Amino acid sequence: MNTETFSISPLGYLATPFADKFGIPRQPRLAPHAIGTLRLLPPYDRSEAVRELGSFSHAWLTFIFHQTKGKWQPTVRPPRLGGNTRVGVFASRSPFRPNALGLSLVELAGIDTHDGVTLRFRGVDLVDGTPIVDIKPYLPYAESVPDAAGGFADASPPSLAVRYEERAIAQLSVALRQHPQLARLIDEVLAQDPRPAYADDPARSYGVRLYCYDVKFRVAEGFAHVDAIDLVG
Repeated sequence: MNTETFSISPLGYLATPFADKFGIPRQPRLAPHAIGTLRLLPPYDRSEAVRELGSFSHAWLTFIFHQTKGKWQPTVRPPRLGGNTRVGVFASRSPFRPNALGLSLVELAGIDTHDGVTLRFRGVDLVDGTPIVDIKPYLPYAESVPDAAGGFADASPPSLAVRYEERAIAQLSVALRQHPQLARLIDEVLAQDPRPAYADDPARSYGVRLYCYDVKFRVAEGFAHVDAIDLVG
């Protein structure tokens, strides 16, 4: 039996708007205004390493689920199935995996090679500080499969409309001076209904950390009601 092990070194750490795991879109590209910035570490920060990458519109990021604690299990309970039905871990995108590796397809938004290498991505679904261990270009001719079967996640989940209460509107007008895309990001994140699958209390308040803001919201009658956008720290 082969028991060989391997070591992996991060290329860099992705900076994203998501300070906490709660509220992160469950799949990439569901929140196009979620921008991630990756500054490559030495010795990977050479312009030659990204030569011609800019000719591709999208890229695969291989990353480490660095905040996942606990051992992997052979079965998991996906949120798409209400959090009650178990499926095999390899039939899911659960972060509790044997090797804690993830794969994310994102839009390449820019490459800066003036001082090392800095990459910008749109539609990220990763927590701030996620270690990135590989980058590969997306190849539409080989990797796009329009008639593929999606199993228990064959269709997009229903989305929520977002409404802002008066206090949140006033706070948002101030926050937009520093983060002009914040309103669109809030709409995209809350439309995905980030609550746990079992949650259905219209009076319960939740908080999503975006940049330096704690976005407080409730869900009732098909709407995500934003009650406050509080500055943190």
